[in-house]
Amino acid sequence: MSAETYGRRPEPAEAGPLHHRVPDLGAMQLLLAVARLGSLGRAARAQGITQPAASSRIRAMEQQLGVALIERSPRGSRLTDAGVLVTDWARRVVEAAEEFDAGAQALRGRRDSRLRVAASMTIAEYLLPGWLIALRAQRPGTAVSLLAGNTQAVATRLLAGEADLGFVEGLDVPEGLDGAVIGHDRLIVVAAPSHPWARRRTELTPAELAATPLILRERGSGTRQVLDAALAGAGGLAEPLLELASTTAVKSAVVSEAAPTVLSELAVREELTARRLVEVPLRGLRLGRELRAVWPAGHRPAGPARDLLGLTRRTA
Repeated sequence: MSAETYGRRPEPAEAGPLHHRVPDLGAMQLLLAVARLGSLGRAARAQGITQPAASSRIRAMEQQLGVALIERSPRGSRLTDAGVLVTDWARRVVEAAEEFDAGAQALRGRRDSRLRVAASMTIAEYLLPGWLIALRAQRPGTAVSLLAGNTQAVATRLLAGEADLGFVEGLDVPEGLDGAVIGHDRLIVVAAPSHPWARRRTELTPAELAATPLILRERGSGTRQVLDAALAGAGGLAEPLLELASTTAVKSAVVSEAAPTVLSELAVREELTARRLVEVPLRGLRLGRELRAVWPAGHRPAGPARDLLGLTRRTA
């Protein structure tokens, strides 16, 4: 033996997968029960299996290891010398597995104790409250935090690991995310009842809409993204009269008769019913959009995020 290798533990020879050579946990737990109870029959009952099934499992374990583990007699079952050694090793493996399981349960508990949701403004204000109430009935112990922003902000938070699940309204799934369509929405033109558009007898044209300074959501919002794309063929949007970062602020400005706007039908339903706003018919322009749940690419929602996703698909 050379000086370089003297005293060094020899490396194990290459072998196949470990699970082909090591008995499964169920077999080890059965062997421990035999050692504790002194009877294969009592061990079988403790493990919730029949005695023939227990005998078969022990025989398979003996064949796998190549040694006899138990000696059977009318007085019961006792471990062979090899069985004593294997039982000691099995005890350590089972204890390690129990520790592993406890740690995994703790991780699941920590994950399931909170849910961070990021949503664009329309979904956050008009759809999410109902979904979160339904989720609380399913998971009363889960603390939910909601981060509202535009579609671009939602994507940024998800990619930074600051949210577990996101909701956006736009033309497509933001880069770096996966998603699923959970519903549909329509943008409509609305104005204050006193605005000339509210009293017009002809439908508004895309060119008229594009040429008019409007009160609009900011760039990066799903609403603005859809509107910009829809009016690209009509020369693009005129310079907005105002750009505001929330749907509520946009509605307030329009109600005060500053200018018309284009918003989600969901967002103005109450104002239309109360006649604080009036829908202006629009000809020749489709302003439908898809509502999506989104999450980081390759990471399907789990725990409370998965449950919330299921609720949105049933109620959206």
